[in-house]
Amino acid sequence: MTASHLDPPAAMVVASLGCRRGCAQDELLDLLTHSLARHELTVDNLAGLASIAQKRDETGLHGLAEHLGLELVFFAPEQLNTYQAMAIGNSLTLAATGSPAVAEPCALALAARMGASPCLLGEKNRSASATCALATFDRELA
Repeated sequence: MTASHLDPPAAMVVASLGCRRGCAQDELLDLLTHSLARHELTVDNLAGLASIAQKRDETGLHGLAEHLGLELVFFAPEQLNTYQAMAIGNSLTLAATGSPAVAEPCALALAARMGASPCLLGEKNRSASATCALATFDRELA
């Protein structure tokens, strides 16, 4: 039996980005495409983007989401508590954002919001001013 081209893929991917203030859209896009390429994926595989609420005013994040035509979801630190055990946090991130880790917990939170069985896809990647974590989820069938 062959799969129809209309059948949705079983697993979907989301990306979460953390960044320093003023991080450029180009740096975020480069980091994102590199992170995806490590898993033989492209931006076409993405279902959404996420970050922490403290980054709501980052024009680079908003520009990236608009460029890719994806929804950008922000999570408050308390929304990430469930997902902190799956990430290595640090005191600098905690002081800056109120969350010990950002990229991994945000990716897992968005994956959980969009489907079932959220799971990190490898380790997060870093650039000079940003981090990127990927998570997969299973699309829940209606």
